[in-house]
Amino acid sequence: MQRASDRWVSIALSVLLHGALLAALVYGWLMFRRPPPKPTLAIEATVVDARTLRGAVRPPPEPRPPAAPEPSPPPPQEPLGPPPPTHEELTRREEQRQQAEAAAAEERRVAEERAAEEKRREEQRAAAEKKVREAAEARKRAAEERQRLAEAQDTSEREADLKRSLATEEKASVERSSAALASWEAQIAAKINRAWLRPPTARAGISCVLNVTQVPGGEVTQVSIGECNGDQAVRESIEAAVYRASPLPPPPDPALFDRNLRINFRPD
Repeated sequence: MQRASDRWVSIALSVLLHGALLAALVYGWLMFRRPPPKPTLAIEATVVDARTLRGAVRPPPEPRPPAAPEPSPPPPQEPLGPPPPTHEELTRREEQRQQAEAAAAEERRVAEERAAEEKRREEQRAAAEKKVREAAEARKRAAEERQRLAEAQDTSEREADLKRSLATEEKASVERSSAALASWEAQIAAKINRAWLRPPTARAGISCVLNVTQVPGGEVTQVSIGECNGDQAVRESIEAAVYRASPLPPPPDPALFDRNLRINFRPD
C-alpha cells in the first residue's frame, strides 16, 4: 500500500511544476507587451586643443536636411499578350493578304464577265422573242385584213343582191298595189254611184274629187268635195251619196288600208 507521505510529495511536486509553468507564461507575456528599447545614435568626435580653437571659432554649420530616399526602381513588367511577330511572319502575312486580294479580284472579274454574258444572252433571247411576236402579229393582222376584205366583199355582194331583190319586190308590190288600189277605188266609186241620187241640174260629164275619211271597218266619218264641175246641188248630192255608201268596201289587201282616201268620182 502507498504511504501517505508519498502521496503528499506527489501533490507538492505537481503544484511546483504547474507554478513554474504559470510563471514562465506570465514572464513571456510581460516581455511581449514591453516596448522595445530606443536605439542610441553614435557620435563621432575629435579631441583638439582648446588653444587652437581661439580665434578660430566658427559658427556651427547649418544642419542639412535629410536626403530624400531614392525611389526604388519599378519592378520589371512581364510582357502581356503574345510576342510581336517576326519579320518573316509579317512577310508571310503580307503575301497571304495579297494572294487573297488577287483571288477576290479574279472572282469579281469572273462574276462580272459571267453576268455580262448572261445579260447579252437575255437581250438576244428577248430580241428573238420580240421578232417572233412581231411576225405573228403581222401575220394575224394580214389574216384579219384578208378576212375583213372578204367579209366586206361578201357584204357588198349580199347588199347588192338584197337591193336587187328589194327593188324587184318593190316593183312587183307597186304594180300589185297599184292594180289592187285602183280596183278598190273603183269598187268604192261604184258603191257611191249606186247610192247617188242624181239631181235635175246634173248634166253629163260630171267629174269630182272626193276627200273621204274612214275608220277601220269602212265607216265614213268625214267627206269634203274638192275640184268638181257640178253645181251646189250636185255637190251636196254626191256628199250625201258617200255617207249612204258607208261602210265602204274593204281593200283586197289589209296593207292597202288608208284612213284618208282621194277618189275621182265620174258617174257617166
